[in-house]
Amino acid sequence: MLQQVMTAPGVIEFKEVPVPQVEDDQVLIKIMKIGVCGSDIHVYHGKHPFTSYPVTQGHEVSGEIVEVGKAVSNFKVGQKVTIQPQVVCGHCHPCTHGKYNLCEELKVMGFQTTGTASHYFAVDAKKVTLLPEEMSFDEGAMIEPLAVAVHALRRVGDVQGMNIAVLGAGPIGILVAQTAKGMGAKQVLITDVSDVRLAKAKECGVDFCINTKEKNFGEAMLENFGPDKADVIYDCAGNDMTMGQAIQYARKGSTIVLVAVFSDMAKIDLAVLNDHELDLNTSMMYRNEDYVEAIQLVNDGKVSLKPLISKHFAFKDYLKAYQYIDENRETTMKVIINVQE
Repeated sequence: MLQQVMTAPGVIEFKEVPVPQVEDDQVLIKIMKIGVCGSDIHVYHGKHPFTSYPVTQGHEVSGEIVEVGKAVSNFKVGQKVTIQPQVVCGHCHPCTHGKYNLCEELKVMGFQTTGTASHYFAVDAKKVTLLPEEMSFDEGAMIEPLAVAVHALRRVGDVQGMNIAVLGAGPIGILVAQTAKGMGAKQVLITDVSDVRLAKAKECGVDFCINTKEKNFGEAMLENFGPDKADVIYDCAGNDMTMGQAIQYARKGSTIVLVAVFSDMAKIDLAVLNDHELDLNTSMMYRNEDYVEAIQLVNDGKVSLKPLISKHFAFKDYLKAYQYIDENRETTMKVIINVQE
């Protein structure tokens, strides 16, 4: 079979390797679709701090089971599935207390261990999540980023009836906004400096889409939510400006959740955070229950994934996918690799 390997920043090769042998507790998956995310792009540019080369990428994935190990009874050949890409130790404090997404020895497929970018991939059955038969493989490859959004929403508990603000209308920001609506938020406001991205958010059903180059974030919340502003603000952009806006304009005593990854050391106003008794929360990846709820949200029509798919590329055109993203940063949401082409 063919396997993708990034041998150095910006350099992708394909090598012929044997189809993996399935161990007793594993399944063999025919990989159908792989999504390219922001972290993959960091690897492409040599800017991911926790990835070395060579590396086989691929962690947003969908596929079909073609073989099951002798000890696997809960899956069968022909089922559509996705994979949770965390590799965890199972014995540290987070792992033994239900928070394996925070494993002290966490590795992620496609970054610190071999990813799914190959025609076939053998994986422990416990990392596999069943997809509905009616769900497309494109949508299945986007359950991973949707699970990020679900986990971020669950970090504050029940958002039913709340006013939610989201800073950053990239793929994760729009998924967070849609998930908030899907989980019963009263109204959702999203901000960005790109009219193109805000138009995509509006297409996905977000109530208020605000360009902060044209309107102050604080004013936008007052106009759309009233004097009580937002109950929760999600920072899905991850820079000093957006976090600064969140802290400056948040309602006293409310909650800010950092979803994005800061690329540099942050410089933010902790004095105001303290003075306003703001809860600064964070969100890291997901757990199995987040995958299950993400699938349910799509199945129930509460989250729409297809509008976020910008373009498809054949497997052998992996490099062209990155080049396309670089050349179309503002207009590109999610690029999908068709592995079997």
